[in-house]
Amino acid sequence: MTICVNGTEVPPPGDAWVSLLDLLREHLHLTGTKKGCDQGACGACTVLLDGRRVLSCLTLAAQADGSEVRTIEGLAGDSGDLHLLQQAFIAHDGLQCGYCTPGQICSAIGMAEELRRGDPSYVTFDITASPVVTRMEIRERMSGNLCRCGAHNGIVEAIEEMLAETAA
Repeated sequence: MTICVNGTEVPPPGDAWVSLLDLLREHLHLTGTKKGCDQGACGACTVLLDGRRVLSCLTLAAQADGSEVRTIEGLAGDSGDLHLLQQAFIAHDGLQCGYCTPGQICSAIGMAEELRRGDPSYVTFDITASPVVTRMEIRERMSGNLCRCGAHNGIVEAIEEMLAETAA
């Protein structure tokens, strides 16, 4: 079993029941991914697994066998530049305490890919057409990621900026 985390192959954990979250934080010391509720309810542990957002607290490390895992630490470019969305979070004050920020950013990147694929959400008006990016659409798609500080408006604005820049 091999798991590629942020471009580096890592050995599997010795215990088959280790969550992906615990592999990242406890075994690999990648502490950007946060342990919030440890029940899949808050989204603080969201990472990208083969480009799709997953809750790492509910995903066994063994389920990532042969897959690419990207965490907040793996989003920066080779030169160390922040990802476009990380820059937008700063510009739009999309973080306060910062605890939920890594999960919010990973989730938004996964959400952008869902939009590109044309995946509908609960609030998509016409499920036979590509979703129209509205604030309501973004809020619905990000509803699994909680911010207890109340930075939601800045988060949505940052996501809107990223989507506009990547569409151009």
